[in-house]
Amino acid sequence: MLSGLTIRGRCLLAAGVAAGICALVLDERDLLRVSAFVIALPLLSLALSGQVRFGVAARRVVEPPRVEVGSRADVQLHISANGRLPADGLVLEDGTPHALGGRPRFRLPIVPRHGGQVLAYPVIPALRGIHHIGPLRTWIGDPFGLAQFERELAGRSRLVATPQVVELAGLPAGSGLGTGEDGTARLRAGHGEDDAMVRQYRQGDDIRRVHWKSTARRDELMVRVEERPWHGGVTVLLDRRSAAHRGSGASNSVEWAISAVASICLHLAQHGQQVRLVTEDGRPLTRNIGGDDGGRDEALLDSLAAVRPSPQRDLECSRDPGDGHELIAVLGETTAAAVAELTKLRPQETRSIAVLLAVRSWNSDGAGNDVDDAARRLRAAGWTVVVAEGPRTPITEVWRELCGQTKAGDTAGMMQ
Repeated sequence: MLSGLTIRGRCLLAAGVAAGICALVLDERDLLRVSAFVIALPLLSLALSGQVRFGVAARRVVEPPRVEVGSRADVQLHISANGRLPADGLVLEDGTPHALGGRPRFRLPIVPRHGGQVLAYPVIPALRGIHHIGPLRTWIGDPFGLAQFERELAGRSRLVATPQVVELAGLPAGSGLGTGEDGTARLRAGHGEDDAMVRQYRQGDDIRRVHWKSTARRDELMVRVEERPWHGGVTVLLDRRSAAHRGSGASNSVEWAISAVASICLHLAQHGQQVRLVTEDGRPLTRNIGGDDGGRDEALLDSLAAVRPSPQRDLECSRDPGDGHELIAVLGETTAAAVAELTKLRPQETRSIAVLLAVRSWNSDGAGNDVDDAARRLRAAGWTVVVAEGPRTPITEVWRELCGQTKAGDTAGMMQ
């Protein structure tokens, strides 16, 4: 209870106690009366301040609720008076984290009873992540400044700081030609959207769905599958192992990797590719994206905003990380053992692409494994490899080189 006393109130209480002791020792009744008043004043202020019904309401609006790192969002605080007692001389502090610029403070000489008041301030996230703004606090006390209590006016609001997305140009040659593993046969009945999707007849299938042309060709009953034509797909792998990256904060190499993955996934999806995003352990980070589904794009960015480095030290693949599709892997420090894990289960006929980060360039002392050895091993396994030389390497430049290498590889393959 006494924690609500201010320094002034504590000093006055201590002075009253000291005066009371002196009055008892010196047998001074007048001094004892004064000491009783001095002791009672801060205690009375404390009791009354704690019982006051605070007549102020507040709500917070963050617009937009999702921004890219380095972009601006606006926070509005709507303050209104809803009590009988005047709410004047308020000091408000919003609990904004340091990554958003620190805690703003406002002084309100008076809160209008009608219409309220709107306070606004900007936030610019310096770090990717899910940031929580709030709570909004104020302090109430007595007119003498002897007691003060903290009151929470509004809870927390969420601001999602998504990774930076850069606009890419072009596609790898033949992109989206993975083998697929959904167990259905894909037979062309023509071109474009008229592809016939068929599978073997199962007991209970409607006989009207039998695809007679495929049945005659295969000499077994085949039925038409009611689903969209398959356009192949691309799996993008994000290596988020903390041991595989260097740097700190926004300058960590994992942030470059996350930004690259976000840019690649959205670029491929905008060009009609079905994109699957997985982490270094092969687990999907979000549901597949593709087509014109903007909601899935937002889900991807939200998932990447929430990504944290993994404590896993080694790359361990219990199955093909690409799941039979094309694979674009954005990798941190990659050892010979990691290369072996990545390549051992990949089908030779399915294209694999690696973006290797020269992570020692993100380190002030240049510590880290030589990226050239990993690049040689991956190329020997048939992978296309592009190296990001450092934090200032533009993602657009890496993508341009990647597209150029795949086109050159396809041309060389046609000439053989």
